Amino acid sequence: MPTHLITGAGSGIGEAVARRLRERGDDLVLLARNAARARELAALHPGARTLVGDLDNPDRLSWAFGQQTMPDRLDSLLHVAGVVELGRIGELTPKAWHFQINANLIAPAELTRLLLPQVRVSQGHVVFVNSGAGLAAHAEWGAYAASKHGLKALADSLRHEEHGSGVRVTTVYPGRTASPMQAKVHQQEGKEYDASRWIDPESVATTIVMALDLPRDAEVTDLTVRPGR
Repeated sequence: MPTHLITGAGSGIGEAVARRLRERGDDLVLLARNAARARELAALHPGARTLVGDLDNPDRLSWAFGQQTMPDRLDSLLHVAGVVELGRIGELTPKAWHFQINANLIAPAELTRLLLPQVRVSQGHVVFVNSGAGLAAHAEWGAYAASKHGLKALADSLRHEEHGSGVRVTTVYPGRTASPMQAKVHQQEGKEYDASRWIDPESVATTIVMALDLPRDAEVTDLTVRPGR
């Protein structure tokens, strides 16, 4: 059975993707920030394995993985987790910048570095769930957009570097998606949150699974998903 390592499987798009893959019988390895979160993910996705590593502290990921049993091969590495903190450039502190760049850019880069050998073994797939902010930045989204623009560059470079090894790389750019993160964004914006206005995480999960299942003669490189209403 295919094996997938997924970040952000506890809610939103990540939860939807993990559930979809588990229901069809694929093997899952779910990244958790700590042991307590690992237990929660195991309960949410019965049968899945967990791996503990904190995306907020990418410098420690190599050490953390060295204390655990790693998968021998991965058919996909799905970078779904992300964080956001809005603020004007003139007011954002270095802490806010580090928080978002560590979790949204440096951690995916380090996870990819550490797990790329297992992906190469299966000529697998690396998927980066980016954001519309990874293509265009707006007021108060500067730090988040910078992290996501960087994530696009990471994916594009990786695609060129790994083409010869048979590894496929896809970036998905969802618009606003109904999720706990979106609720947090609305709170920061001072707006009322209505989940029905935004993309269902299941719809984004459908696009990710489609990219994974595409026959080997083709590759989805970039895919933008926008709200339909």
